[in-house]
Amino acid sequence: MRKGENTNHPKPGDEIKVEPIKLEKDIKAIKKLLRGNPRDLALFTLGINTNLRASDLLGITAGQVRNLKPMDELTLKEQKTGKHRRINLNKACVEAIQALLESRPYQDEEPLFYGQRGTLTVPSVNRLVKQWCKAINLQGNYGSHTLRKTWGYHQRVTFGQGIAELMVCFNHSSQRQTLDYLCVQSDEIKSVYANEL
Repeated sequence: MRKGENTNHPKPGDEIKVEPIKLEKDIKAIKKLLRGNPRDLALFTLGINTNLRASDLLGITAGQVRNLKPMDELTLKEQKTGKHRRINLNKACVEAIQALLESRPYQDEEPLFYGQRGTLTVPSVNRLVKQWCKAINLQGNYGSHTLRKTWGYHQRVTFGQGIAELMVCFNHSSQRQTLDYLCVQSDEIKSVYANEL
C-alpha cells in the first residue's frame, strides 16, 4: 500500500461486498444503541425492514410518510433505476417514523433523514452503519448496503420467503444473483450435503 492510499476504496474493477446482519441479537443490540437517537433508529429500522437502497431512503420526505399507518403503501422513484417502486411499511417502520417526526418540527417537503449540513448522503449512511456495527463488536464488512441485505437475508432465512419472490423485490435477473446477494448460497448448498439417506 502506498502512503496516503485509502484502503476503503476498491481499485477500479474491484468489488467490495458488505454483509447482512445475520443474528437477531445483533439487530436488537443496534436498536438498543440507537434508542436515544430518533433519526438513526428510524434510518436503521426502515433500512432493515424494506428493500430500499440508502439513496432511496434518503429521498423520502416527511410529507410522504407523515400520516401512514402500518402496511400503508409508500410510492417512490428509485434513484438507481428511475423506476417507481411501491412498498408497504410495517408497524416497526411506522412507529420509528412517527417518533422521528415527533422529535422536531418537519415541513412536508423536508427530507426525513437530515444531517448537520442538510440531507444525509449515502457515504454518511455508510459511515453510520460501520459505526453501529463496530459499537456492538460485530466482525465483518458492513456498510449502507448492509441494511437492504439484512432485510433480504431475514426474509429468506428467518421468514422462509422464496427466492422467486425476493428476485422480484430486488429486481434481480437470476436466482443465483439473489442468493449471492443475500450471502446464503454457500450455507444452503452446504446443508444439501448434510442430508443423509
